[in-house]
Amino acid sequence: MATKIPSKPPAPRTQPPDGENGDSVVLERRTQKVKPPHMHQVVMLNDDYTPMEFVVVVIQEFFNKDRETATQIMLKIHLDGRGVCGVYSRDVAATKVDQVMDAANKAGHPLQCISEPVE
Repeated sequence: MATKIPSKPPAPRTQPPDGENGDSVVLERRTQKVKPPHMHQVVMLNDDYTPMEFVVVVIQEFFNKDRETATQIMLKIHLDGRGVCGVYSRDVAATKVDQVMDAANKAGHPLQCISEPVE
């Protein structure tokens, strides 16, 4: 059996804690202007050992180009020494480069692919 009478809960504060005077300041929310991300282009470089058909298949698979467009890009790479396969944000471009390089290495081809900022 309890021998003590339960005490009352503390009364709610009617005054602000020490150091506050009850005045509060509300700041207006400002909308932030967000800049679009810097874009990077994925560029394939020509070499004399990677088969043209492999380059076309890689462009179709990783850059979602149809066969005709992929062939045109492959010919540009072959004739000019380099060709742009697509323009993406930095992270996506880096992923595309990694995918292409991994596929080329697994197939045993020395195909080179780089990402560079769009000017």
